[in-house]
Amino acid sequence: MSLDLLQRYGPELLEGLGVTLRLVVVAILLGVLLAIPIALARLSENRVLRAISFAYVYFFRGTPLLAQLFLVYYGMGQFRPALDAIGLWSFFRDAFNCAAFTFTLNTAAYQAEIYRGAIRSVPLGQSEAASALGLSRWHIFRYVVMPQAAIIALRPLGNEIILMIKGSAVASIVTVLDLMGETRLAFSRSFDMTIYLYAAALYLAVVETLRRVWNAMEARLTRHLALRT
Repeated sequence: MSLDLLQRYGPELLEGLGVTLRLVVVAILLGVLLAIPIALARLSENRVLRAISFAYVYFFRGTPLLAQLFLVYYGMGQFRPALDAIGLWSFFRDAFNCAAFTFTLNTAAYQAEIYRGAIRSVPLGQSEAASALGLSRWHIFRYVVMPQAAIIALRPLGNEIILMIKGSAVASIVTVLDLMGETRLAFSRSFDMTIYLYAAALYLAVVETLRRVWNAMEARLTRHLALRT
């Protein structure tokens, strides 16, 4: 353990950690907005919607995140004239934006399956009882199905966020100076493998903090279930 190494590169690692957290937060929040419509499309009676949403989920869950990142980061350059024409090239030429965009598409596919499974786990009798009381389909979904589905989805969603935090390390390959990017840069200057140990410790600290927060949130949201038992 080299304290001199930590003193020299610690600030850069913390700065990279901030980039990692910002990348993950953006991807998860935007992923939620995209995942809910996809989950509803997967549950739709419309065959076209089901087919399109299935193809989306199948592709992003079935291919490596790194390959998806390369397709966006390097592939978008092939369409520069078209992107310039609609004013999007300034977005896609930035490595951080490409990583955030890719991670959003990826996590949306996983979140969509989490939400779909949670919605299907809510007993059908709940919806039938609400319908018998005269509630509309929207009100049944909003006030009966979603609150119960959210509790069911809470634990898998926490696991998905943890996986995204660890998977975000691939962003360093496309020059994003996240935690792993700063670690690689520090190693190239110091040639001391200990720097990777420090990076691993930071990842572990973030994951453990999230785990504790998620456990507390789950306990609070499900306290009524504990009272019933």
